[in-house]
Amino acid sequence: MRKMVNMEKSKKMNDKQSQKLIEKFESHFIEVIEIIKSSRITAIKSVNTELINLYWKIGEYIHLKIANAEWGDGVVKELASYIQDKYPEMKGYSDKNIWRMKQFYDTYKDSKLSAVLRELSWTNNLLILSKSKTDKERDFYIKLSTKEKYSSRELERQIDSGYYERSMISSKKLSSVMREIKPDLLNTFKDTYIFDFLDLPKNHTEKNLRQALVGSFKDFVLEFGKDFTYVGEEYRVSVGNHDYFIDLLFYHRELQCLFAFELKIDDFKPEYLGKLNFYLEALDRDVKKKHENPSVGVILCKSKDKEVVEYALSRSASPALISEYKTKLIPKKILQNKLHELFMQEEKRLT
Repeated sequence: MRKMVNMEKSKKMNDKQSQKLIEKFESHFIEVIEIIKSSRITAIKSVNTELINLYWKIGEYIHLKIANAEWGDGVVKELASYIQDKYPEMKGYSDKNIWRMKQFYDTYKDSKLSAVLRELSWTNNLLILSKSKTDKERDFYIKLSTKEKYSSRELERQIDSGYYERSMISSKKLSSVMREIKPDLLNTFKDTYIFDFLDLPKNHTEKNLRQALVGSFKDFVLEFGKDFTYVGEEYRVSVGNHDYFIDLLFYHRELQCLFAFELKIDDFKPEYLGKLNFYLEALDRDVKKKHENPSVGVILCKSKDKEVVEYALSRSASPALISEYKTKLIPKKILQNKLHELFMQEEKRLT
């Protein structure tokens, strides 16, 4: 009995010593874990790069054989059958997939982004290849996917929601102050945001909208960009003897500034901008850190009159964006037609 008690005491002492060592060296242990994680990521990237290189080489080989009239279309089907019969362990080489490799090479052989393609998975490359209609759209999604590190599900959602069209349409509708912050991030902001992931009642309130967005944070960030980090809901700022509450507050890592979101369930009104400017001033004076850039405001409303928005923004001295939100996907055809109209107007203006 005494031996068992001593063993238990010894075990407890060892556990305490172990806990003390962990507390003392935990920061070092975490560094080792980060090294392991980093190495794993590098290994995965390396495997993916080699896979894309392989498909590129196969596509190039078949392209040259057909271009030189050495192969007819039927040869690819025979190649696929040959691989399946002679080398059954080699998976993924059906005639359909081999044609995709040729299409992949044909599409990008003259592109300046051929190196960037190696950073995307084969699935994401195929999604962009099959769902994009123009070289500009493909280039847009390649750059976006590389920057945001989208999964295939996330990328497919962005393409299906018309992310490219919405970004291109929006790039002409930002205030001059907004454009001066960081011109290369203009396409980060859109004129219309799609909240199809929210299960909102038909006659929802601003509180319903705010709570639903916080509850669907992952999808919210996907729609706005992964550089956004959440700060708070109904974030309080105090001015004088009064407290005011910002619907949602975020921080943008690349822009290094706070983002205040005001949610409106009706049509945009000019007075909403005055209230937002007040919030931005309070954030810049009392919350913003010295190394951070001026705060940015976003008014998300159910609808807006473009002319009213233009008048309101023209005299605004604050970096602000006024956007609509939709709870259902906008048909891509409508977005494509709007984008085509903008391109045509731009061409007329230049001629």
